[in-house]
Amino acid sequence: MVKNHISYSEFRNWKICPYYRYLTYEKRVNLFEGNIYTAFGKALHEVCEKSLTKPENFSGIKDIQDSFKKHFRQELINLPEDEQTKAKKENLSEWVESALKIIPEIYVALKEKFGDDFKIKKNVLAAEEVLMEPAGKYNDRNMKFKGFIDLVAADDTSGKVCIIDWKSCSWGWNSRKKSDTLVAQQLVLYKHFYCQKHNIDPSNVETYFVLLKRAAKDGNRVEFVRVTAGKKRIENALNDLNKALHNITIGNHVKNKLHCTSCKHRPGSCEFYKTEHCT
Repeated sequence: MVKNHISYSEFRNWKICPYYRYLTYEKRVNLFEGNIYTAFGKALHEVCEKSLTKPENFSGIKDIQDSFKKHFRQELINLPEDEQTKAKKENLSEWVESALKIIPEIYVALKEKFGDDFKIKKNVLAAEEVLMEPAGKYNDRNMKFKGFIDLVAADDTSGKVCIIDWKSCSWGWNSRKKSDTLVAQQLVLYKHFYCQKHNIDPSNVETYFVLLKRAAKDGNRVEFVRVTAGKKRIENALNDLNKALHNITIGNHVKNKLHCTSCKHRPGSCEFYKTEHCT
């Protein structure tokens, strides 16, 4: 399957293992179709997007919480049968309760970050903003970078534009993950291509992951994690992206055998390990 764009997820998978990327994005082999964790994350993302772009459709926090319950149920129904069976063994009421506690803290955290004067209609510039920006020409193919920015908000205090990506998790991230270059490159690339799209000076844009923590204590369920994305870090990310696009467009899919059974970015064995797809 030939396509002329690359997403961060595809780029990330290429950096972990070019052959894994080849199987999932070109051969279209997909052994992972979601689980309760992805269902929870998708449902939270959905209510964040809808409530921050169409606040008039919600009468208050309870209405947003009810929307989560609806989306979570649907996401669970959409899971493969084996994952639905696993999910039924979980205490689903605890999963729902954790989201109901996270949701009001999101809006508290936004006000703490952007000030008490933060207003959705005034400060939210976009949610799920689509990026489909030129990334260069590689072996006669004009390639683009594709992305979806969860939230773009204006910080009246600093005058900055803030790019935000929601990340659902259990207790949060340790210091190693917070400083992980590959993790950070998602927002570094989003910043570069957002600025390219809107012709904005990168020095006027800040980037954040916002952790939505299921198992954290009250008052600590939402955490802003700033990602520095200066000129050098953007340059390094673009160099890595250039390497990926060059190799992808010439059909170079080298297997990274070091990550077959041990990979910090994808714990445990690769789902293709010792299968018919990757022997």
